[in-house]
Amino acid sequence: MTATAPPPAEPGRTTHLDGRVELPPGTTPADPRYSNADLRPVPVAERRWTTYNFTALWIGMAHNIPSWTLASGLVALGMDWKQAVFTIALANLIVLLPMLLTGHAGPKYGIPFPVLARASFGLRGANLPALIRAAVACAWFGIQTWIGGQGIYILLGKVFGGSWERAGQIGGYPWTLWLCFLVFWALELAIIYRGMETLRRFENWAAPFVLVGAVALLVWMSIKAGGFGSLLDQPSKLGWGSDFWPVFFPSLMGMIGFWATLSLNIPDFTRFGAGQRAQVWGQTLGLPTTMTAFALLSVFVTSGSEAVYGEPIWDPVALAGKTDNVFGLLFALVTVLIATLSVNIAANVVSPAYDLANLAPKFITFRTGALITGIVGVVIFPWKLTSTPELYIFTWLGVVGGLLGTVAGVLIADYWIIRRTVLDLADLYRPGGRYWYASGWNWRAVAAFAVGGALAVGGSSSHPGKGPFPEDGLIPFLQPLADYGWAVGLGVSLVLYTALMLPGAGRKP
Repeated sequence: MTATAPPPAEPGRTTHLDGRVELPPGTTPADPRYSNADLRPVPVAERRWTTYNFTALWIGMAHNIPSWTLASGLVALGMDWKQAVFTIALANLIVLLPMLLTGHAGPKYGIPFPVLARASFGLRGANLPALIRAAVACAWFGIQTWIGGQGIYILLGKVFGGSWERAGQIGGYPWTLWLCFLVFWALELAIIYRGMETLRRFENWAAPFVLVGAVALLVWMSIKAGGFGSLLDQPSKLGWGSDFWPVFFPSLMGMIGFWATLSLNIPDFTRFGAGQRAQVWGQTLGLPTTMTAFALLSVFVTSGSEAVYGEPIWDPVALAGKTDNVFGLLFALVTVLIATLSVNIAANVVSPAYDLANLAPKFITFRTGALITGIVGVVIFPWKLTSTPELYIFTWLGVVGGLLGTVAGVLIADYWIIRRTVLDLADLYRPGGRYWYASGWNWRAVAAFAVGGALAVGGSSSHPGKGPFPEDGLIPFLQPLADYGWAVGLGVSLVLYTALMLPGAGRKP
């Protein structure tokens, strides 16, 4: 038995005409250390997400407050609106490729991300990338929940009057804000607790509703402005020369980092796909087009706000709060609620729920993992991560993108180059099988991750007083690479893992 040769035909294994693979019921190894009902392959009969489901998933995830304000962060760094939208569009086209490559294993084998990672990292080693992904998702869950809670608090303040905002403070914030935060937190967990089918149905109607809400905001602002303001005519503070590129490349990596999390755990969703065509077309239609359109929408609405109020208002919640119409406020409140629920549940609860279940399948189910995610997301004080655009785009998104790009490089190299998309499905759950390596760990994958990660984020630096890293970088001579962290991490780990694994073809690892 070898690590890289195509696996022998599994007894009873069925390969359907469309390439989807499944094992007969009850034949997947049931060792409780590596398997439970949430981690086992989804039967082909239950893989029924269509192109629309995946498109709706991405529309629902992309239409949220942080996505809306991405362009504002880039403009705050000196770009004009054209440069900001171009950067966002290019980033999402780039990140779509690894999204489709890692997503391929989902419809074919019905497995989630942590199980796919076992093929490269080993049955035990897969916990390393899974826990890194889970930690990032927990932080994102906290960020989105706090932002959503703030949005509800602001809009309800407009409905109930000043007493709502003048409520007694706890920990430096009004108790009414904490109430909005906790209610929103509980609502998110209640939805995901009902399972993935409930999520699919929620995304199906949430996506068009949020899209209508965003367009309604544009129409309202254009009517009030009598056209759009001067923001579209504002020149770039950076130009297109030597001042632009030092900002563009780290910003591009940051924008890629915004969805780098999903480029890893997209099999958590595509495992329910009706086929490869559904996930490829659904993601292609849903991700780059939606993010670019949303960036344009935010620029146009912000431009109108400058014409009406004398200053650009990038926060859609603050802008909606300008209306005195109660119906308009309530509509904005529901839109913010659904938009943030849509992205946070799908992007930041599903993945860590599976990742944590992979850590101890005997004790942690999908639902238990979701609850742990919710608790961790509260205790990390996530509002600090979005305090400045430098901290948010360069430090948080940049470092996260670098680390997750490194994991993606290993996964893509293993699945596409080493194994040519052929996996032994049963051995992904069987200790002692072809993916057991050395006591459940593949040192080649760990080495590729360590080297790629060090080169990707080792030079991370912060603007003075605006981040946790030294100004000249953690490892000063690596600082130039930090601006390209995601690309460096993915490229180095992909090449190194391939080089380490190919000599092992034909011999036991």
